[in-house]
Amino acid sequence: MEIKEAQKFGITASVTSIDFSAIMERMRTKVRAGRDRVRKGITSTESLDFYETKAHFTGNRTLAVGKEQIKGDKIFIVTGARPFLPSIKGLDLVPYLTNESVLELTELPESLLIIGGGYIAVEFAHFFSAMGTKVTLVQRNERLVPEEEPEISESLKKALSQRMEVHTNTDVSEIRREGSVLAVSALDRGSGSEKSLTAQQVLIAAGRTSNADILQVEKSGIKTDKRGYITVNEYFETSARNIWAFGDAIGKKMFKHAANRETTLVWHNALHDKKAKLDYLTVPHAVFTWPEIASVGLTEAQAVEKFGGSNVLVGMARYDDVARGEAMMAQESFAKAIVKKGSDKILGFHLIGPQASVLIQEVVNAMANDLDLWSIGRAMHIHPALPELILSALGNLREVDS
Repeated sequence: MEIKEAQKFGITASVTSIDFSAIMERMRTKVRAGRDRVRKGITSTESLDFYETKAHFTGNRTLAVGKEQIKGDKIFIVTGARPFLPSIKGLDLVPYLTNESVLELTELPESLLIIGGGYIAVEFAHFFSAMGTKVTLVQRNERLVPEEEPEISESLKKALSQRMEVHTNTDVSEIRREGSVLAVSALDRGSGSEKSLTAQQVLIAAGRTSNADILQVEKSGIKTDKRGYITVNEYFETSARNIWAFGDAIGKKMFKHAANRETTLVWHNALHDKKAKLDYLTVPHAVFTWPEIASVGLTEAQAVEKFGGSNVLVGMARYDDVARGEAMMAQESFAKAIVKKGSDKILGFHLIGPQASVLIQEVVNAMANDLDLWSIGRAMHIHPALPELILSALGNLREVDS
């Protein structure tokens, strides 16, 4: 994308060709190597028995694993989640991709229709568009990445719409094969008008769903929430004694870095009387689109709902408010700070723009250590560098009307 946008800096550049097959095979090679290292580590440890097969609970802390019945004094459930498949007429009659099977592609699709508008959907939309695929993105919600600040959702939609078709507030009702393409019937939920869309391939990226049903956790007395995810207390303990669950299996912050931290805490809690818990307010995330998105903590709406508008301060800063951002011509990029009035505690921070996932880290560090905004303000920030943007957002705080 940087090459495509080079002209605004007075540079004429172009991408002459993309070896999609080589890019995908390099990715798969790295993934296989990582899996092989983990498998080797497990299978080479004498004290570990490794069963590479499906399993399900049959009773209290008892599982059927293949043809065997095994029982554990302590059980840790880390069964993740799988792609959610929406109820669409004809979906079971046509080939479709998910976030898992799309990684096995060896040829670049000429056109791709993506159903969904969350993190997975927009990241794949960005990737395939950058590769040269004609992308159509269809989102049921009125906003892309609806968990983000409304301004960020709108800014992302504006950026993506320059490179692909984006349909929000749109329901997909049917998919069918028409010759060499897949035809999609959709309905604009606002106007009620029907839309007919076509693409060579369709990617379903409409969210994730729990694997607890496959594991039949209820047979061991483990409760699930209304979405089907395993319920746990603040120490990751399930409703069944000596059974813990974490990661995507509990449906909270479904990110690899969150699961890594949960792993450490669960292991500690299983072995020690003094329990530890995770402050989910300090769990950050990033969306690797162009522009990039990064967020941590509460949104403005969440902060106002929790503390009241008169107790919340909001600060906005554009990238081009600082010298480096202006030089980068990042006019559509910005940062948003959410602060508790009186205590100066940072409640949330949100960015959209270059290096967002890097810039947010100093805010994450401050929040994780329960430091106020002055812990960032007292630190000298290099000029001209993008971290000055963090200072600008925190320096522009204004009261929010309730």
